[in-house]
Parts: sequence; structure tokens; C-alpha cells
Amino acid sequence: MLPSNITSTHPAVFLLVGIPGLEHLHAWISIPFCFAYTLALLGNCTLLFIIRADAALHEPMYLFLAMLATTDLVLSSTTLPKMLAIFWFRDQEINFFACLVQMFFLHSFSIMESAVLLAMAFDRYVAICKPLHYMTVLTGSLITRIGMAAVARAVTLMTPLPFLLRRFHYCQGPVIAHCYCEHMAVVRLACGDTSFNNIYGIAVAMFIVVLDLLFAILSYVFILQAVLQLASQEARYKAFGTCVSHIGAILSTYTPVVISSVMHRVARHAAPHVHILLAIFYLLFPPMVNPIIYGVKTKQIHDYMLSLFQRKNM
Repeated sequence: MLPSNITSTHPAVFLLVGIPGLEHLHAWISIPFCFAYTLALLGNCTLLFIIRADAALHEPMYLFLAMLATTDLVLSSTTLPKMLAIFWFRDQEINFFACLVQMFFLHSFSIMESAVLLAMAFDRYVAICKPLHYMTVLTGSLITRIGMAAVARAVTLMTPLPFLLRRFHYCQGPVIAHCYCEHMAVVRLACGDTSFNNIYGIAVAMFIVVLDLLFAILSYVFILQAVLQLASQEARYKAFGTCVSHIGAILSTYTPVVISSVMHRVARHAAPHVHILLAIFYLLFPPMVNPIIYGVKTKQIHDYMLSLFQRKNM
């Protein structure tokens, strides 16, 4: 039920606490966070530069990888600069509408990342199960449509949230016990019937995680069947080796989600900072790790990086 009978009176600003209970350690906590964010920026920008510079990498697999790197860049940059400002300068204020914008980008790009990972699973399915049709199936126009569909799905699902939150009266005060404007952290400050927001948030999260992960797993079931039918062990190893990087990216993205979900149910009465640290880990870990995974495991990217270093040393 929408809170249509409530007059909206929102505060001009919210106050982001940071990590409740660990305020005295903010300066120390900021060190690994800053290091991880720097790695994420350097790694993903390097991936984008290599894919753009090397014409041999203008293939479907690497175009999807460029989408993933872009998504990771925006996802981490949406929250980390403000988070570090809280830790270093105690800059806790965030404008109400800036908070809604941060929340929109945060959740939208999380949904986009899941969609890109699913698209990459489809790419590997076509490459291994239907190799003769790879270039005819994954055309440039199809890749563009997949990217646009990922954006459209995320924007469609997340657009209602800011408008729903604007309708509430925030009688619980302006203090958000978090490092960034996460949907449910803002909803907890609202008065009135917030059941629709609660149900909508859970439904979207379950829909995205369960559906995308299910289709990705299904793709790998078909891939595994195709790989096991190959005649030689070397061919099987080579075929499945092309999937290792993508499997690593899936694990780096969904493992923190599963851990956080389990912790919310198993350790409901744990200190708030435990859940917040897990939420930050979910935001930082994939953008930091994905470029390392692809840089090490993808031969073309690895070779290009080595050639760059060799040129500098000549």
C-alpha cells in the first residue's frame, strides 16, 4: 500500500554515520578501503584502455568485459569518495536529493552488473556450444541491444524508489546508520506504512539475483556437457579455460551477496558494523578483483600488458 495519505516532509540533509560503533577506527579502516578503491580505478581503467587500443580485442567477449569494467567503475565511484570523506574529514552531511541520486545509481548499477555477467555467460555458451555461429549470433547490433536492455531493466526497476521515498515523512530523524544511502537504511527513518518499499526491495533483489544466477548456471550446465563431449583432454582443458575468468567474476560478485544474506538471517543480533562492513565488501571486492582475474587469466590482455611494459623498458 502506497503512503498516499502522508504529507512529505523530508529533511534538507541526511547525516551518514559511517560505521556505527567503529567511529574511532574510521581513519584506520579508510586505509584498506582507499587501497581497494585505487586498485579498482587503476584496474578497470587499464582494462578499458587495452580493449579500446587493441583492435584484436574488439570481439563480443571483450566488449562485454568493457561493459563490466564500466559498471564496476561507476558502482565503486558512487559510494567510495563520499565514504572516504566521512572517514577522513567527518563530512557526514549529504543533501536529501543527492542521497536519492546516490541510492539510484548504487542499486541500478548493481542490477546492470548482474545483467552483464549473465550476458557474458551467454557469450561463453555460444562460443563453446555453437562455435561456428559465434560471430553470426553475437553481432554488434545484438551486443548493443543487450547493453541497452541491461540499462533499461535497471532504470525501470529503480526509478520508482526515489519517488516512493519522497512521499514519506521522516520522523525518525536525519541520521542514517550507514556509510552511504542504501534503500532500506533510508526507509528505516520513515514513518507511515513502508511495507510496499520493503516488499518491493526484497522482490527486486530476489528477482535479479535468483533469475540471473539461475540462467548463468544453466548456461554452464550446457557448456559442461559440450566440453565433456570433446575428444581430447587438451581440447576440453582449452575450452573450459576460456570460462575461468568469467566464473571468477561470478564468484567475486555473488559470493559476498550470499554471505551477507546468510549473515542477516543467522546473525540477526550481531553488531550493526558487521552487516555494514559486509555491505561495503560487496561494493568494493568485485571492482577490485575482476580486473586482476581477467588480467591474469586472459591471454590476450596479459600479453598486451607485457608488451606495454617491454616497450617502456626498451
